[in-house]
Amino acid sequence: MRFVLLIILGIFLISSCDTKTTLPDPLQAGWEGQKVCEVLEDTDHMRVLKCTFPPGVGHEKHYHDRHFGYTLAGSKFTITDTTGTREVDIPTGYGFSNEKVEWHQVRNTGDSTAVFLIFEPK
Repeated sequence: MRFVLLIILGIFLISSCDTKTTLPDPLQAGWEGQKVCEVLEDTDHMRVLKCTFPPGVGHEKHYHDRHFGYTLAGSKFTITDTTGTREVDIPTGYGFSNEKVEWHQVRNTGDSTAVFLIFEPK
């Protein structure tokens, strides 16, 4: 699993994205005026965020450029995006990647605190 994560991160580091939007990025977006993400690493090639969502807390409407995410602690979420609104159980250990997310908004509707790492190539 660790080897697969390193390969995926390597692929993301080779490429870059350019998103022009008026929405906040994941670090700038918060929840009810409070930050939910913190920078763990910021280099010339990559930014790594740790985002923490206690029950009832979410992430206001924001965009993502290319990224890879990894769930350190999962929970149940309500996600709203261009496809509508849905409930999703996101398990611990789940990895995901996107070329780009035009916008989405999420809220932890579960009963446990969720924590994600977000890897963003520059």
